[in-house]
Amino acid sequence: MTKDDDLLVIEDLRVSFPGKGWRAAPNEVLKGVSLNVRRGETLGLVGGSGSGKTTIGRAVLGLVPVGSGGITFAGERIERATGRRRRLLSRDIQVVFQDPYTSLNPSLTIGDTLSEPLRAQGQGRAGARRRVGDLLERVGLPADAASRLPREFSGGQRQRVAIARALAIGPKLIVCDEPVSALDLTTRKTVLDLFLEIQERTGVSYLFVSHDLAVIRYISHRVAVIHHGEIVETGEAAEVTTRPRHPYTRNLLLSAPVADVAGQRARREAFERAYAGPNTSAER
Repeated sequence: MTKDDDLLVIEDLRVSFPGKGWRAAPNEVLKGVSLNVRRGETLGLVGGSGSGKTTIGRAVLGLVPVGSGGITFAGERIERATGRRRRLLSRDIQVVFQDPYTSLNPSLTIGDTLSEPLRAQGQGRAGARRRVGDLLERVGLPADAASRLPREFSGGQRQRVAIARALAIGPKLIVCDEPVSALDLTTRKTVLDLFLEIQERTGVSYLFVSHDLAVIRYISHRVAVIHHGEIVETGEAAEVTTRPRHPYTRNLLLSAPVADVAGQRARREAFERAYAGPNTSAER
């Protein structure tokens, strides 16, 4: 694929946060990250806690200050976009957060929650109501859900509402920040299948952030692995998640659970050997 296929391009991105304590040096969270998301594809971004994966998504959304480097969306540099421009960009860039219990306003009905972005874009009340009904149908929720409050739904249903809200104004890119980690395994697969179905139908791109390599393997076309603020491996999802080249990615694969007692025992032993090996500390 050519550069013309790129929807999002991140180049040499660096982000630092203030250090803890007086005179403490800044903490560099992203150390020259470069990656791209193509039109209509899912790039899975996987790494452990504190790796910087969520910070990348927040930088794309304009929620953290960028120290240096570039973020280009649909041919436009956006890393230093003004507040006004960010509001306009929200039509094309949306987000689904991790926790379905806190990402929705508990005092608003589902209909009001879904109508908000539509009304903000100038759509009339009747048009917004019709669009809300279409969105609820698209994510598999009943029409009467519009008149109910978030507390009346399960975690999986609330995440469907969050997905519907992200889809409301037809974005080109959705940043998915650990969107299934708070869900049970059965619900997790249902929501992942919904993401896949929506992408097939609309052509939306996903930057899908997760610590779970199994989730990343299921949802992604390509995978980028981040460790201590640096991308250590990228490639096609099937290749990276089954035949990883970098030691850190191999350890992620070994630490992932498998649904088999003997297999899990063998994987745990392999994981322990990997961390006990003579070169492990140097590799990490």
